[in-house]
Amino acid sequence: MNAPRFPIKQGSISDPTLFDRNPSTAATPGELGWQRLHSRRGEPLFLADWERAVFIHFSVEPQRLQPWVPFPLDCRDGSAWVSLVAFTMRDMRPRLGGSVGRRLFAPIATHAFLNVRTYVVRNGEPGIHFLAEWLTNRLAVLLGPVAFGLPYRLGRIDYHHEPEKDAAIEGRVTTADGGASLRYHADWLAEPLAPCTRGSLDEFLLERYTAYVTWAGGRQPGFFRIWHRPWPQCRIDLALTDRSLLERAPGGRDWGATARFTFANYSPGCREVLMGRPGWINPRPESQPN
Repeated sequence: MNAPRFPIKQGSISDPTLFDRNPSTAATPGELGWQRLHSRRGEPLFLADWERAVFIHFSVEPQRLQPWVPFPLDCRDGSAWVSLVAFTMRDMRPRLGGSVGRRLFAPIATHAFLNVRTYVVRNGEPGIHFLAEWLTNRLAVLLGPVAFGLPYRLGRIDYHHEPEKDAAIEGRVTTADGGASLRYHADWLAEPLAPCTRGSLDEFLLERYTAYVTWAGGRQPGFFRIWHRPWPQCRIDLALTDRSLLERAPGGRDWGATARFTFANYSPGCREVLMGRPGWINPRPESQPN
């Protein structure tokens, strides 16, 4: 993959001189994401590391999924897509504030996630929409829906995503009531890691830099943007032994019944992911994020 057209220093991405970059042209999803994030003054708001990510992809019939998604679906090859993304967020902290900011965010800085997300587009800007998210931090479960419009739920999560040590990748996520779970396993074949091929389905699913959300019971749409270096990733031969968790996502008993598991990716993660502040979208169809 060619080097990005915007400059990236080899040191910390939190170097404030990086936030003034505004390339004249952009081609890759990451370059466009960088431009959009920095089109708002004061961005980014937070930094975090996203570690040891497993992406599990399902193709879904668009007519079954769309009634449960408040934004237009972004389809590919005639299918809508739903991905389960299992990862650990580490050291979330404000971009500004130094050690004081880190201490203030310590109670919610590090925990495991499982995102159930689909792919949407609004006014030409592709993004994701979270159908449901399970995590292990009770305080974050309380704060996420209010601050960012995120559908957080408490769950029990056990990830073993260190294939270089265990020669395998395994995970289990269970709802708080124990009534549904996700279980998966993949033997590690030491595939080479690389950014997604340009124009590939992998890039379509992994390289997304805008999240579309809602507040007030779905009546108030909003968004926030993120940025990271392209995921270093590879496909893995993953086996699903339990997918009943899909039924707990909105409409999951309907669209989940015919959802077809297609493939999975693994990434060791991205350091110092940039995370923007939430913003409202005027509900009028012609309005755009700003």
